[in-house]
Amino acid sequence: MTEHSPAITPQDTPVKRYDWDVVVIGAGAAGMMCAATAGYRGRRVLVIEHAKRAGKKILMSGGGRCNFTNMDAAPEHYFSANPYFCISALKRYTPRDFLELVERHAIDYVEKAPGQLFCAESAKPMVALLETECEWAGVTTWLSTAVNKVAAREQGGFSLATDRGTLSCEALVIATGGLSIPTLGASGFGYELARQFGLEVLPTRPALVPFTLTAGWKEFFTPLAGISVPVVVRCNDARYREPLLITHRGLSGPVMLKSSTHWNPGDSLHIDWLDGLDAQQALAQLRRDEPRKLLRQWLSELLPKRLALALAEWCCKAVAVDTEAFAAQWSNDSVAALAECLNHFSLKPAGTEGWRTAEVTLGGVDTRAVSSKDMSVNTVPGLYFIGEVLDVTGQLGGYNFQWAWSSGVACGNVA
Repeated sequence: MTEHSPAITPQDTPVKRYDWDVVVIGAGAAGMMCAATAGYRGRRVLVIEHAKRAGKKILMSGGGRCNFTNMDAAPEHYFSANPYFCISALKRYTPRDFLELVERHAIDYVEKAPGQLFCAESAKPMVALLETECEWAGVTTWLSTAVNKVAAREQGGFSLATDRGTLSCEALVIATGGLSIPTLGASGFGYELARQFGLEVLPTRPALVPFTLTAGWKEFFTPLAGISVPVVVRCNDARYREPLLITHRGLSGPVMLKSSTHWNPGDSLHIDWLDGLDAQQALAQLRRDEPRKLLRQWLSELLPKRLALALAEWCCKAVAVDTEAFAAQWSNDSVAALAECLNHFSLKPAGTEGWRTAEVTLGGVDTRAVSSKDMSVNTVPGLYFIGEVLDVTGQLGGYNFQWAWSSGVACGNVA
């Protein structure tokens, strides 16, 4: 009698329902952070990136040195129609947590301004950190690969048609970023997917972006290109004290980038060229103590000479004061008018430089349809959105990278 092997029943054979447990679209900061986190949980993770290399935006950020976090990151540093959304993720994965990861990889960093941490030499080690973490976590990455179609499967999960063929996954993470800097491959693909699955996308616009000028203001500022000076700028409900940089295209520098998040077409910017010094009090004292001094001479002691001369001429003309009049010749009304001009110099920009140079996108996928705990879409099981594609925008200073890390980890711990 022949001895037969025991029959193999279907229950004994592992059934692979999906090609991948998790597919992440986008190999940026949030996408790679999420992929590594999920991979360490034992999930089979695939990252799909249409660019030739991962982390391209990381490499150019922070002047090529990547302002990778801000130790003061808190919900009040973020813009969103749903301002409470970011609280949970930021609390559970903090700047200190990411800094520990940076230190484990022995990456040298510097604190350029209070709380703002940059790579010491180059952003390349930051991309290497993320690639290494993904490698250690068993993540597979497909570069130069386009996703042409995404569909929910009747039996659960998702089907993706890509340049490398069709695949399936249980969880799909959208980490495609926003619209800023299209030369690095930014597109509206993530927003299209959101709409496909019934999510609302709130209006988007460039943020953390320099301003352009009308013809009249360009004539005034162009000869001053290259000057950087600390100022106070007010725009709507915001007030920032940071350096302003005059360029051949318009107004830039940290103070203008920050102000751009509050600016809408037609709004004015109000510049205090004296960086908080009370001009009326100072000019009145000048009239008493140095009565034979001209406005341009006084301003040249406080500001770069080219700027001082231009401002003195502009303000004198604006308030009908003779440019050659000594301080002793100024009336009380003239002192008040000159002070107003210097402390509250008002101009309307023509616009901004737009997506070409914007560091981030304001607006995006409406977070009211997304779980603040794990970034999952409430109405579509297995679908997640993380990072800049969401309507969460940080201020200048490392806040947007911290949102990428925090939202990526929140998702990767569950997806």
